[in-house]
This record gives sequence, C-alpha cells and structure tokens, in this order.
Amino acid sequence: MFYTITLNPSVDYFVRLKSFRKGITNRTDSEEYYIGGKGINVSCVLSELGIESTVLGFIAGMTGAAIEQGLKDKGIASDFIRLSSGVSRINVKIRDTEESEINGQGPQISEEAFAELLQKVENISDGDTLVLAGAIPNTLSSDAYKRILTCVKEKNVRIVVNAAKKLLTDSLRFKPFLIKISKQELSDIFMKQMLDDKDIVECAHELQKLGAKNVIISLGADGAMLIDEKSEIFHIGVPKGKIINSVGSGDSMVAGFLAGFDRTGNYEEALLMGEACASATAFSKGLTDLSMIEKTVEKMREQDIAPHSVSLTVFSE
Repeated sequence: MFYTITLNPSVDYFVRLKSFRKGITNRTDSEEYYIGGKGINVSCVLSELGIESTVLGFIAGMTGAAIEQGLKDKGIASDFIRLSSGVSRINVKIRDTEESEINGQGPQISEEAFAELLQKVENISDGDTLVLAGAIPNTLSSDAYKRILTCVKEKNVRIVVNAAKKLLTDSLRFKPFLIKISKQELSDIFMKQMLDDKDIVECAHELQKLGAKNVIISLGADGAMLIDEKSEIFHIGVPKGKIINSVGSGDSMVAGFLAGFDRTGNYEEALLMGEACASATAFSKGLTDLSMIEKTVEKMREQDIAPHSVSLTVFSE
C-alpha cells in the first residue's frame, strides 16, 4: 500500500485573466478549483496510473470537507485527522502574463492532533511506501518529518521525500528510497551555484552519502537527472509542447517514477514515466490525467526522448 502525507492540504483556486492590476476590481476570464497539497498531488497521479494510495494529514472546516469529498469523488482513500477549529487553507493561483500565488496558512495543529497522526503512521506495515511531500505548516515544530519517519525506521517501509532544505537533509538518516529535488533546491542546500552537470552530480552524490538511495533532480526546461543507488547517472529531456501550468509537475514526476519502477523494476523506465507525468501536468490546466500521460508518452517516443546514460567521473570516496 502507498501512503502519502500532506500536513497542510488546500483548495487551490486558479484564476486566469488577461491582465491583473492592483487597486481595482479585476474580472476573471476563467477559473477552476482543485484539491491540493504535494502529497495529495502524488496520490491523484498515482490513481490515474492505477495505483491505490491512502492520503494522511489534517483537515478543518468547510474547505477540509471539500478536500475529503474531492478525494472520495476521485476514488482515492483518505484517513485525515479532522481538527476542531479553523479551516483548511485556500491557495490563490493567478495566471495573467505571469504566474503569481497567494498561499494561505492553514489551521492550528495541536500536539495532540499530531500525536494522532503518528499513531496512524505507526500502523504502516513492512513493504508499504510512505511519501512525505511539501513544507511543514508554521504551527508544527521543524522536526515533524523526523518524528514521522522515526515511527517506521525499524520497518521495511519504502520512504520517499519531496521536500526542500533542512526538511530534506534531516530525512536522509532514514535512508529514503527516493528523494526528489530541483536544481535550485540543490543549490540552496549546498550554497553553491550549479554551473554544470558535474556540480549537480557531485552534490547529489553527497546526498547519497548521507543516506539517499536514488536522487532525482528536476532541471526545468532541461528535463531531469537521476543518480540511482548504483551511482549510475541518467538524463532525460522534455517533450515539446505548450506549457500551461507548472503547479504539481514535481509531484507528478514522483508519482510517475514510483509507478514506473513498480511496474518494471527498471530505473530508466521509471525516469521516463516520471518525466512523462511531469510534462503531462505542465501541458494541463491542473494535474494530469491518464489520457494526457499516454499522449505525452507517445509524443516522447515520436521525438525520440528517452533516458540516456551520462558518464561523469566525479565521485570521490
């Protein structure tokens, strides 16, 4: 079974307009609502790929009820802790000539509520997969990820982390099967500019020394790079297409990689499916669906886009 944790889920309100101007009333050209949060995004794309998962986290108020119902409508199981006060956050995504976001804070999460979440995590079994994704809300202590992962450290649970900075580095002692990070996030962790592939691979290898088995680095328009647990390096480009939306592409990559690896046991195929799902979401208004994933895979075949091995002698013991 797959479990994803979204500590601060949301209702994402996308508005599109020709031009946004401050200080006046703006009228939208179109608008959509989506349930959001990085772990939820992973579960939604896994569902499109035929993989069941259970979403864990916290919800509150009418927006929390909408999140829970939204997952139910998609056939995705959830086991949320319902908070007694506050509302789950609303994130506003403004699309005109640029992309702007206004993200809400979310409800207060008490220590008692967090303890309930830890009890649920303790019930995760050997052979299960646990995906931790996204930031920690400011009502929780900064060691929240460490406390969650401590609950499964003695079990054979496949850990996946899609987070930034200290959240990511603190998780490495638990030897995650997969971490996903962007080129900029890698630069932030090591406080150095990633000038070329050599810099990227050297830093990713340092993360492996600290415990990560497989490291995916998303490179934006340049695709993605994988350094696998055998220190083999693979790069994949992106298919040509109109970019409509960047929200959720990284989460889609994680879901695609996990689904691809579960089906084939092959890291190259997993990377291919990861990039296909990431690009499919970028080509969609919201998260991708199975039809767009299949079209994107076909497009990648037509454009001869596939993982290729990269030879860089950069490793040092």
